[in-house]
Amino acid sequence: MWKKDDSKTQSSPASPVSSQGPAVVPPAPASSAPPPKPVVAAAPSVTSSRSDASISQGIRIKGEVTGSEDLFVDGQVDGKLNLSNGALTIGPNGVVNADIDAREVLVNGRVNGNITGRDRIQLSSTGQVSGEIRTERLAIAEGASLRGKVEAGKVPSSIAEVRAAAAAAVASKAAAGSGSAS
Repeated sequence: MWKKDDSKTQSSPASPVSSQGPAVVPPAPASSAPPPKPVVAAAPSVTSSRSDASISQGIRIKGEVTGSEDLFVDGQVDGKLNLSNGALTIGPNGVVNADIDAREVLVNGRVNGNITGRDRIQLSSTGQVSGEIRTERLAIAEGASLRGKVEAGKVPSSIAEVRAAAAAAVASKAAAGSGSAS
């Protein structure tokens, strides 16, 4: 059986329930107090529920910053940035005088130092980098500034693999040369 208060909340245009939008939870009926506003439940997120840490404009850090979360830097960092599994975004006001090691790096500000981005590094049109870049994928927007050395592409995981590949190449050339001299 429907109650009169429940039917008003369900048919009210101020609290639509949509399969595309966030879910709306109707308020519980109250006897003498005015009804509270509807609580909007967050829609399921594809990314993690963790919020990004940030170093805002006007903040200056000297030393080593480490972590595994995503980090947004719009202030100044001098030293070293190491985000083991996080993504680093340097905002348009961000100035980083440090070596950077992260999964992903997006540069909108200035970086003076070496950058290692295991998955990718992206320089936006306002990004400026002075230093070495090592990454699997590199994207540079028109207007970005890059001064330094770039190593991009799939990098072997260890020096032993490089030496083994070089030895195999030398051995195959030697075998090809000795087989034709019969």
